[in-house]
Amino acid sequence: MDTWQSARLIPVTGISKGAEAEQRATSALLAVLKVVRPLSKSLLGPLGASKADRANVEGFIEVGFKAVNGKMARPDGLIRVSYGKTDPWVALVEVKTGKDTLGADQINRYFEVASAQRFDAVITISNEIAPAPGNHPTAGLKVRSNSRVKVHHFSWSMILAEAVQEKRHRGVTDPEQAWILGELIRYLEHHASGALSFDDMGPHWVEIRDAARDGSLHRRNEGVVAIAQAWDQLVRFLALRLGSDIGDDVRQILSRKEQSDPKLRNKAVVDELCEKGVLTGTLRVPNTAGDIDVIVDLKARQIAVGSQIDAPTDRGGKARVTWLTRQLGEASEHIVVEAYAKNKRTGDYAYLSVIRDDPKVLLGEPVKEPVKFRIVNRTEMGMARSSGRKPGFVQSVLDAVEHYYTTILQNVEPFQPKAPQLEKPTATYLQSSDSPSSLSPERATEIAVTPSTKPPSPWHLPS
Repeated sequence: MDTWQSARLIPVTGISKGAEAEQRATSALLAVLKVVRPLSKSLLGPLGASKADRANVEGFIEVGFKAVNGKMARPDGLIRVSYGKTDPWVALVEVKTGKDTLGADQINRYFEVASAQRFDAVITISNEIAPAPGNHPTAGLKVRSNSRVKVHHFSWSMILAEAVQEKRHRGVTDPEQAWILGELIRYLEHHASGALSFDDMGPHWVEIRDAARDGSLHRRNEGVVAIAQAWDQLVRFLALRLGSDIGDDVRQILSRKEQSDPKLRNKAVVDELCEKGVLTGTLRVPNTAGDIDVIVDLKARQIAVGSQIDAPTDRGGKARVTWLTRQLGEASEHIVVEAYAKNKRTGDYAYLSVIRDDPKVLLGEPVKEPVKFRIVNRTEMGMARSSGRKPGFVQSVLDAVEHYYTTILQNVEPFQPKAPQLEKPTATYLQSSDSPSSLSPERATEIAVTPSTKPPSPWHLPS
């Protein structure tokens, strides 16, 4: 009995080559989208498909069409979502697994087919992670901005994260659908499926890492741009991984210009890498006290993860410090806390162990009340390019961020000022020649309230 294997809806055994993994992954995903409506709504709804619970979702594989040039085009799949009397929403699907990457010529050909057929979208799926939301990882696409047909990209990491959120956090009420979704998750998490997590910084990692440490790195070095792109993919994978674990949408923070033009973001990463020897990124988790800043110092070979936290404004300086330290009960004694007074660019800092013994060390001389804190936790950086070797760089960054969130950030409640208080209401009867006992119920219940003249506590934003 101990050696028996449980029957699986989507088996991973027997996958002998990349093409077979690609076909099986496509078929498994489209079949589950047909049955598990919560997953198809979360993935396809933002693309324009009907979000109605009773919409009909159909999936087909290896569909063939005659392209504009007369040659046959055979995308990996087609999805059709229909509801009521409205025209169905239709998308062609192109899938890659493992290390295979998408090609612009193939996507452009499917775009032409979709346009000729008056379809709505082309969806590409691979292990590549887009440079920014709404952007595509493949260069050279000939897609007009005003085209009816849109081209969208999903990474397998994103699909897996969305499936996990639906299953474990949002909840699938139908038990059979929940089981089917669990089978898809189990399949995509298996290495044989070809749906890989981000675990490799690429062949240029060691050379760029060492050049950054000794100060010889230049923008013309081969591989600098590739490492910058790999770093941003890692930051976005971090967001997907953390969001999957906590059951909420975590996103990378980029400027509007960087979101619309990924080349600007890539240039900024290259500049920081060459000038300072660091890689930086910022994540935002909903309802937390601050964003998560990640700084990898290649010269010091350390990973610093931290957040800026607004201090309370309704108490004195020492009480503001103890407000924070009380919430860091399980945090390491070696994390560093910095305190910044109003309009000050530099702050006072100390280890948490010192601050717990003497909160006044963060108030400076002369004593100034802090308006914001910065919490920083430092860990050693993994050196290897991939997670298959120990210690791997990617895994060390994942571990540092997850440890910081678990032991520090999720335990800090954002400060919320108290609502402004009214003085205790005083009831007064309207003047009347009648005695109070003879007043009508309507008149007897009328009262005059004296409002408080004390304004609410001010809310100081960090300068």
